[in-house]
Amino acid sequence: MTDIPAKNIFLVGFMGAGKTAVGKVLAGKTGYEYRDADKLAETEAGMTVTEIFAARGEEGFRELESGILAALAEGERQVISTGGGAVTRPANMDAMRKGGVIVYLKASPETIYERVKHSKTRPLLQVENPFERIKELLTARTHLYELADLSVTTDGRDPGNIVDEIMGLLASRESK
Repeated sequence: MTDIPAKNIFLVGFMGAGKTAVGKVLAGKTGYEYRDADKLAETEAGMTVTEIFAARGEEGFRELESGILAALAEGERQVISTGGGAVTRPANMDAMRKGGVIVYLKASPETIYERVKHSKTRPLLQVENPFERIKELLTARTHLYELADLSVTTDGRDPGNIVDEIMGLLASRESK
C-alpha cells in the first residue's frame, strides 16, 4: 500500500482502454477502494448497461451515471472507473475534478477493437461496422478525454506496468 496525494482517482477513457483492469490493480497498490461506475449504475437500475440503454436511451443512462459520479466524488480513497462516455457531460468532469485526480487511459482504435470485438455488452458498438464506430466516437471524445489531469497510453501494456506509470505521475505531480 502506497500513500498517494489524491483524494480519489477517476479513470476515464474509451471502452476497452483498460479502466477496469487498471482500476483494480491501482486500488490494490494504493489501498483505495475500487468502484466501477457502470456496475453501480447497473445495481441502482436493477438492469445491465445494455438494458438501461434499451429502456432509457443513452441520455437516460448518462443521467443515471451523472448522479453516481457526483456521489462518488464526495467520497475519499477510491479508484473509480467511469463509463467511456462519462466525459461527454461537463458536470461529470467538474465533479471528478473537484473530487480527485482524473487519469485518461489512452488506447488506439485498433487496440480498442481487439479488446472489445467479441463483446455483446457494449451498446454503442452494436452496429454493422464497430471499428468505424470506435473511430468516430474516439474522434468525437478525444478532446474531452484530454482534459484529464494525467494521461497514460495502454496499448500493448499490462495493467501492472500502467499502474506503475500512474503512481509515478501522481508522485511527481505532488512534488511540483
